[in-house]
Amino acid sequence: MTATQNAPTEHPKTASDSAERRYATVNPFTGQTEKEFDFTPTEAIDGIVERAHTAYQAWRDLPVEERAAVVRRAAELMDERRDDLAALITTEMGKRREEAAGELFLCSMILKYYADNGPAFLQPQSIQPLMGKGEAVVETKPVGVLLAIEPWNYPFYQVVRVAGPNLVLGNTVILKHAEITPQCAVAIEQLFTDAGAPEGVFTNTFLRIDDVEQVIADPRIQGVTLTGSERAGSAVGALAGKHLKKSVLELGGSDPFIVLDADDLGATVKAATMGRMQNTGQACTASKRLIVTEDLYEPFVQGLQQAFSTFAPGDPADPSTSLAPLSSERAAQDLHAQIQDAIDKGATVVAGGKRPDHAGAFVEATILTDVTPDMRAYHEELFGPAAVVYKVKDADEAVQLANSSAYGLGATVMSSDVDRARSVADRLEAGMVWINQPTGSSPELPFGGVKRSGYGRELSELAMFEFANRRLVRTVPVKKADKPQAG
Repeated sequence: MTATQNAPTEHPKTASDSAERRYATVNPFTGQTEKEFDFTPTEAIDGIVERAHTAYQAWRDLPVEERAAVVRRAAELMDERRDDLAALITTEMGKRREEAAGELFLCSMILKYYADNGPAFLQPQSIQPLMGKGEAVVETKPVGVLLAIEPWNYPFYQVVRVAGPNLVLGNTVILKHAEITPQCAVAIEQLFTDAGAPEGVFTNTFLRIDDVEQVIADPRIQGVTLTGSERAGSAVGALAGKHLKKSVLELGGSDPFIVLDADDLGATVKAATMGRMQNTGQACTASKRLIVTEDLYEPFVQGLQQAFSTFAPGDPADPSTSLAPLSSERAAQDLHAQIQDAIDKGATVVAGGKRPDHAGAFVEATILTDVTPDMRAYHEELFGPAAVVYKVKDADEAVQLANSSAYGLGATVMSSDVDRARSVADRLEAGMVWINQPTGSSPELPFGGVKRSGYGRELSELAMFEFANRRLVRTVPVKKADKPQAG
């Protein structure tokens, strides 16, 4: 994955969605349980939070350049360990090895971006007072310990885009990762420890779901961020509100990929295929709803069918594999149930539609058309290798269909007429719109959505301010008293 390719998120499959599962590495290709981890004891949580709080009090007072140096060193260690870490990602959640290495490359970019630019982002900003003399300055200060609840689909990227800006800012982080990627969680903590982060600055935990509220309620916790399902986000957002904690939620997406016209239809089909199929379709900003004007619809569907027919299941560690397993057998069953619901209610299967005759958590690369509002696939996020293609008569109908979703994360508009594409983009209800390229991610670009896709922004300069005290300092000069006259 390059800096401009998709790097999104997990949804009905976060750590917050399964209360009783143990933290375990279950290889989705072989089905074998390779390693298990005990839950963090409930009685140990107070000590974990206290260590993070104590660390914060020292960490915030270090010069920002020293904090940035630790973050940069973590990036360098990630580069050095990339092969081993990529193999770990593949083992735990099934990502193709090439994509796993790409995820780590992007993570290194993010850490270096905040190490290099974070100190400048934190410079005080002057304001010219409208009344009175003196000066006014807005300072950006850390707030304390944060809880990060993160998913499995990009097990390093999701964590790094929280840790990078907040560690440079001066906050400390407690991680609750997904139950199916525990070794990735341990490896991330080790990266920051080896980079020189003092104890408590970045702490991995294996929290039970039932213990999450205890952490959020703790007065030493100052914020919580979650990437995951709408259901998990609603629960965590409610807890954060109950306990008056700032929260950032990056939730589901059902991103439209609108094709208005195409000088090169083959390139457009290739972009749609990449946008839908990267990470086996397990990305919140994947191009899930392909909306095509009627004059291009038939050749587009034909081209997409040809492209999807090339995806064959195989070992994700094998460089020749084109279709990796989903993250778990449960995930494969859930996606297939959504597809089957559409088929049972009259959807047309252009490609795929089944579980292949292959060991592992696989679902065929699937294309559905004639999907109607009575089908789950019309309203729900399809988190895997399944695309729905819609035919519309013009741009107005495309916008209407795109905005009909409860989600509003990303969107793509394809057109050889950039002005036309921008006019359509201006009408889309989304946190991110990409023109002539599938939605992606890069350190300097803000990431986040609207509507039921959540709130807040990660990445870019904006991420430095989500969990910050934007403190005003107003200084008024003291009027000097008149000197007494000599007698």
